[in-house]
Amino acid sequence: MSFHKKVLMSVLRFLARWAIRKYQPGIIGITGSVGKTSTKEAVLAVLRQIRKVRASSGNFNNEFGLPLTILGGWTKAGGIFFWPKVIAVSLFRLLIGTSYPEVLILEYGADRPGDLKYLLDIARPQIGIVTAIGDIPVHVEFYAGPDAVAREKSHLVESLPAQGFAILNFDDDTVYDMRERTRAHVMTFGFGERAEIRTTNFENRMENGEPAGIAFKLEYGGSFVPVRLDGTFGRVQAYAAAAAAAVGLAFGMNLVKISEALSYYQVPPRRGKILQGIKETRIFDDSYNASPLSMHAAIDTIKEFKAKRKVAVFGDMLEIGKYAIEAHEEVGRLAAKVFDIIFTVGPRARFIADIANKTGIAKKNIFAFDTADEAKMTVQDVIAKGDLILVKGSRAMGLEKIVEEIKGPIV
Repeated sequence: MSFHKKVLMSVLRFLARWAIRKYQPGIIGITGSVGKTSTKEAVLAVLRQIRKVRASSGNFNNEFGLPLTILGGWTKAGGIFFWPKVIAVSLFRLLIGTSYPEVLILEYGADRPGDLKYLLDIARPQIGIVTAIGDIPVHVEFYAGPDAVAREKSHLVESLPAQGFAILNFDDDTVYDMRERTRAHVMTFGFGERAEIRTTNFENRMENGEPAGIAFKLEYGGSFVPVRLDGTFGRVQAYAAAAAAAVGLAFGMNLVKISEALSYYQVPPRRGKILQGIKETRIFDDSYNASPLSMHAAIDTIKEFKAKRKVAVFGDMLEIGKYAIEAHEEVGRLAAKVFDIIFTVGPRARFIADIANKTGIAKKNIFAFDTADEAKMTVQDVIAKGDLILVKGSRAMGLEKIVEEIKGPIV
């Protein structure tokens, strides 16, 4: 790390800690290997009904992004004068005193060992949410193994005060085990029967024969409310809503108000949105990122729908190290049972193509490319009326280029 970068990190940390001491906001911290941003947006939809709230922009969840959120809700970093401007504006605000949110909703990323402790040294939450980790978590390439990733994530719940809340995914055993590592009151969410905030009666909704969204019930303390989210598929968003409901309950909201608030939740771009495609197709745009856990979830989601043909565009799953071949081959095995046509982008995703071919999909229906730019025109040529298209891969694979190529006009 360069000297200038270290100095900038130190200045940002100092200013962010100053802001926390000065304004003393409530802090909600979110970590996990998948679902952080969706959960953050769902929590924002719930809490903004009762509090003045600020949430991190996009995936501002590292040593630069987290201080930016604390210091002023900056939405985009970049440009030669950006950091001097941030420092000058932040100093001005801190010295003269300005209005400040009552609650901060922050993502805590953990790309490398030590990241969580660094971020927690800047801002220690009173409420911590752990979304999901899975058997082969993203970024495991930089850790000794999956258990080491889980230990890093668990620092969030370990840091919580006794009067705080640890909100844990009941259905992820690794996350649920973290209940033993915190002094805080534990609340669990999930589909499991013993989850404190339980999701039931889940369904992927259809309207006029077209996928429209999801519907489910949230149960807590013997009561339940219906929830409906438009423009998305699958259970991932139901988990985000349930975690947000737990936060609402911790703030004293009732289920009815929480359900009403969730109606304002908008699924973040490229994280499971339903889009109209060209040639009267439908796109399940989950192209923002990918891990084995989220890949399996996306395939399971598509499996539940009827379509003339099911088409997958898979990109590499990055930063999973020695598990790369095994994980991509497992995706290929699962995909062969669901999809009629498969496109892959990247060298690792070729293992998906190879196994899919060996386990049931004809070679003529499998297309492998090195880059999204190479793939996008072929995808456009091959898809046809009535197709349901899943697009999913790690962010660096640039699969949004393919989505843009096959996306229909906005009506």
